[in-house]
Amino acid sequence: MKITSIIAIFGLFWVMSAFFVLPFGIRTHDELGAPKVAGQADSAPGNFSPRLIIQRATILAVVLFAFYYANYVNEWITVADLDITTYFSHKT
Repeated sequence: MKITSIIAIFGLFWVMSAFFVLPFGIRTHDELGAPKVAGQADSAPGNFSPRLIIQRATILAVVLFAFYYANYVNEWITVADLDITTYFSHKT
């Protein structure tokens, strides 16, 4: 696998991971007991931490990419394994 492919696929895993970890640990101002700014939405986060999200997303992306790359090298699951048309074809 080329390094450009590795970077691109890892980037996809990272973005997917970032969206996955984004809501974890977020609390509203009401839940934290913090004062709100006038006009602020009730659902606005009161403890948003981009560094923590970046760290969590990176860790998850590394784990997911490691599994992906191990599968790529060892060919545990291939495209032929995912061909569902063979499961539905009935020979009589």
